[in-house]
Amino acid sequence: MLNIDELVFDEKGLIPAIVVDAETRKVLMLAYMNRESLRISMEKGLTCFWSRSRQEFWLKGETSGNYQHIVSITADCDRDALTVLVEKDGPACHLGTESCFNDLVWESEERHPFSLELLMELIQGRKTEKKEGSYTTYLFEKGLDKILKKVGEESTEVIIAAKDRDKAETIYEIADLAYHVMVLMTEAGISLTEIHRELAGRHVIDHKLEFPG
Repeated sequence: MLNIDELVFDEKGLIPAIVVDAETRKVLMLAYMNRESLRISMEKGLTCFWSRSRQEFWLKGETSGNYQHIVSITADCDRDALTVLVEKDGPACHLGTESCFNDLVWESEERHPFSLELLMELIQGRKTEKKEGSYTTYLFEKGLDKILKKVGEESTEVIIAAKDRDKAETIYEIADLAYHVMVLMTEAGISLTEIHRELAGRHVIDHKLEFPG
């Protein structure tokens, strides 16, 4: 591990710290640390920054309760910037949003972002605001039994494809299964965060996952 003295602070004694959600890997905010605030952050396991406007230490969440519990701190190749991986207690932005980065400046017409979180939001939207002709809405309208039947069917398709050692087909069927499981999760009121925490809770000391059976 690097020593703090090996980091490169600017002429004002500051280093930029990019805070990232440990679960979603979404960039939450950009702030600055000096040697002392970095030391406090490491000591407390909570993000502590140096406020350039107020010229004082700023323990994130001290007044709002939205603490950021540090998972790791990593320096870039030049050692003059940090990424801070955190588990957050609430919104990162003072405006009440999950991230400070919300205002789109430009977006490609050919490339589109994808994440399980975005897919889950779409699925949840199809349940709350039904869209005519939507397959997802159709599943919710048919109810739990239909959703469970599809999960069962897709599970079987995964097994058949894997048994045939057809990698492309197995990938296709696993994607189908994942989608239908997420529909089931939405119907059952289960979030991706709950699944993430359940998996994270199965870690053992050597960082390998320990599963029952």
